[in-house]
Amino acid sequence: MKIRKKITLIYVVLTGVLLLALFILIYLFSNTYTKSEFFDRLNGRAKIVAQIYLEKDELSSIIYDEVRKKHSQILPNEREAVFRVNLQESVILHDTLFSELPKSFLYKILKDKEGSLKIENTYYSGILYFDNQGDFIVISSADNIYGEAKMNNLAQVLIVSFLFTILSLYIIGRYYSGKVLEPITKITNSVNSITATNLHLRLPIENNKDELGELARTFNNMLDRLESTFDLQKTFINNASHELKNPLAVILGEAEIVLKKKRHVEEYIAALASIENEAHRLEILINSLLQLAQAGNVSGEQLIEPIRIDELLIQVKGYFNKVYPANRIRLDFSNLPEDQHNLVVNGSSSLLTVSITNIMDNACKFSNNQPVIVQLHHESSHIMITIIDSGIGIPENDLQTISEPLYRAENARGINGFGIGLTLAHKILRMHKGSLHVKSAINEGTTVTVKLPVSATSAD
Repeated sequence: MKIRKKITLIYVVLTGVLLLALFILIYLFSNTYTKSEFFDRLNGRAKIVAQIYLEKDELSSIIYDEVRKKHSQILPNEREAVFRVNLQESVILHDTLFSELPKSFLYKILKDKEGSLKIENTYYSGILYFDNQGDFIVISSADNIYGEAKMNNLAQVLIVSFLFTILSLYIIGRYYSGKVLEPITKITNSVNSITATNLHLRLPIENNKDELGELARTFNNMLDRLESTFDLQKTFINNASHELKNPLAVILGEAEIVLKKKRHVEEYIAALASIENEAHRLEILINSLLQLAQAGNVSGEQLIEPIRIDELLIQVKGYFNKVYPANRIRLDFSNLPEDQHNLVVNGSSSLLTVSITNIMDNACKFSNNQPVIVQLHHESSHIMITIIDSGIGIPENDLQTISEPLYRAENARGINGFGIGLTLAHKILRMHKGSLHVKSAINEGTTVTVKLPVSATSAD
C-alpha cells in the first residue's frame, strides 16, 4: 500500500471513529432528552387529570375551565386512570384498565410519590395524589409517536451525514495527502533521473526548515559522497591501469627486443634482469592492491587481540633492520606511561604491523634515508605514535588527497612507489577506531601522528 493511500485511510478512519462517537453521543443524549421530556408531559397530564376528577368540587368555574383547556390536547393513544389507595395498609384498589402494569411500578409510586415506566412503545407516568376524599394514584399513559418519529429522523440524518462526511473526508484526505507528498514525488523523480553519468545533479531544496528539506539535503550529501567515490574510482582505475601498464610494457618491450635476433649471453642476462626487476615491481603492486582489498573484509573477531604497541614497534624496527640494514629509524620510548596496561590496544597484530610498516617505510623512502624518529606516549584514553622525518615534505594542496589509492604528490613522482601504502594504513587505522593525522612542510619534513584507543579492559 502506498503512503498516500495509507495516510488517507488513517486520516479517514481516525476522523470517522471520532465522528461516529460524536454522532452516537448526540443520538443518545437526544433520545434521553426526548424520553425525559415526554415523561414530564405525562406527569403534567397526570396532575391535570387529578385536578379534573378530584378537585372539581373545590375549584371555581373559571379555574376549572382553564384546567379543562389544558387537558383538551389529547396525546396519541392517551389513557388515564385514578386508583384509590390505602397508605396505612399499602393496598391499591384498581380496575383492569392498566392491568399490564407491574405491581412493583405502583408500589414505587407509593414509596417515591411519583414514577415513570416504558413498556414497548407506551410511556407511563404516575403520581400519588392526596385529596380530602382520600389518597389516590393517578396514572397517565400515551405513545410518543412524534418523539419516536423525530428520533428516527435524527438517526437517518446522522447516518447520511456520517456517510457523506466519510466520503468527503476521503476525497479531501486523498487530495491533501497528494499535496503533502508531492515534494517526495519530485524527490523520487529527481533521484531516478540521476545516474552514474550525471552525478553532478542535485535535488532542489524548497524549504530548508522542514523534514523534506532535510531529506533532500541528506540525498544531496549522499550524492556528494557518491560523486567523490566515483571520481576516486575513476582515478584509481586510471592510475592502476597506468601503474600496471608500465612494468608490463617494459617486460614486453625487453622480451620483444631480445627475441628479434640472437644476442650475446650478457645481453640476455641484462634483458632478463630488467624483466625480473619490472616483474618484481608488478608483484609488489599486485600484492599491495590485494592487501588494500582484503583490509575491508576483516571480520570483527579478528580485531579483538590485545597488542602491546611498544612491542609491535620493536618488531617493525627489527623488520627494517633485516630488510634495510642502513635504515636510520630511532625509537623514542622516553614518555611511556607508568601503567603498562595503557600501552595495550585491541586489534589485529598483522594489520597494525602493515599499517605502521607502511608509514615508517614512507618516512625512510621520502627522506632519502635521513633520521626517522618514532615517539610513543599515552594521552587520555589513547596511545599516540608520532613518526617524524626530515624528507621532501608534502605540498599543502596534496594533504587532503594523500590517502586516496594510487595518488602521489607532485614532488614524489620520481621516487619508487605506487601510492598505496598510506591509503592502506589509513584504512586499517579506521577499522581499529583510530585516526591518522599528517602535518608537513616542503623540504622540511613530515610528521605523521597515529591515534589508537586503549583497550577498554586496560582503561578500567
